Amino acid sequence: MKLRKLMSIVGILAISGSVLVGCSTGSSSAGAKEDDKTVTIWASGSDNVRVQFEKQIEQFNKSNEEGYVAELQFITAGTGAQGIVDRIAAAKKAGQTNTDYDLVELGGDEVMRYLELCGEDVFVELDQSKIPNMENLQIPATFREDLVLPYRGTTVVLAYNSETVPNPPTTAEELYQWIKDNPGRFAYNTPSSGGAGSSFVTTAVYNFLEEEALTSTDEKYVAQWEQGFNLLTELHPYLYKSSGKVVYPNKNQGTLDLLANKEVDIIPAWADMAITQYREGVLPSTIKIAQIEPSFTGSTVALGIPSIGSNTEGAYAFMNYMISPEAQNIALDAMAAIPVIDFELLDENLTSIISELKIDEFRIKSIGGLGDQLNEKWDVEIGTLQ
Repeated sequence: MKLRKLMSIVGILAISGSVLVGCSTGSSSAGAKEDDKTVTIWASGSDNVRVQFEKQIEQFNKSNEEGYVAELQFITAGTGAQGIVDRIAAAKKAGQTNTDYDLVELGGDEVMRYLELCGEDVFVELDQSKIPNMENLQIPATFREDLVLPYRGTTVVLAYNSETVPNPPTTAEELYQWIKDNPGRFAYNTPSSGGAGSSFVTTAVYNFLEEEALTSTDEKYVAQWEQGFNLLTELHPYLYKSSGKVVYPNKNQGTLDLLANKEVDIIPAWADMAITQYREGVLPSTIKIAQIEPSFTGSTVALGIPSIGSNTEGAYAFMNYMISPEAQNIALDAMAAIPVIDFELLDENLTSIISELKIDEFRIKSIGGLGDQLNEKWDVEIGTLQ
């Protein structure tokens, strides 16, 4: 499997002060460190992301020869808590330095958002000599390879009940027709509460635009959204209902729960979440995944070192660890993440769990602040429909 194909498509996806390793609750601004060995990792997303980081941090703390101690600050998606990028932007604008924003996880499409809000100097320019494991890297960063390092890949797929849907839709048009032909049996989460719903909405809108629009922050594309929103409005009455009213679940997990309980038959879901929950028995054995054409959006997920952090060397050490075979195997095992290094270095029993994903057909989104505008427009025009 040639993972470089992923990139060829487009040339491309906090909380209190220091906490115990793996903790992830609370919220406040970052504070200064009292030592040079603690390295604080900031991340957000669904629970499987948190679990992955906790396992990797545990191993890093046991094995790194420099004596660094990594700690996790984690923001669960959909909680309404202030996002990491907004926190860092506020701290930077306030002139804060020596904070505990040592290393941050960010989706491939968030790089431009950071630059827009925080300026070109928001991240430390990467010194590749301090990341020797880059020699095994197979996937470059979506954007700005000079500032961020990818450590996993992910994409949204269809998750479906194979008992009731033996032949799932293979194209976007077939999916939309299936939704109309099977009222109440499809659901997607609110786009602001999770990336699966956001990908469904983005795909519905941007399928009407030129492909280049998916990797552009140009405001001109906002005027071209109407056709896609007309489609979302058209689909609205055919979606999952409760007490006779259309319901858009909260968070990526919300739709997965509906699918597991057989209240719906098809949903958009993150591939890693669906595969992980299938392996854990949370999803029934009848649940399968499939990609459609054109595909839903995905991305690489990267790591960046904020310039206002206080432990750059520790951040480099953890960044290097995250693209080691050990850390990549943990990501595969914990959340079915798509590796960014040579598959031959990894456990073949683990790489087999993602063998059905057509990585060369992944479709990457990077629209910066337009994503927030898209979600807001959905909230006003679709989320309020009766």
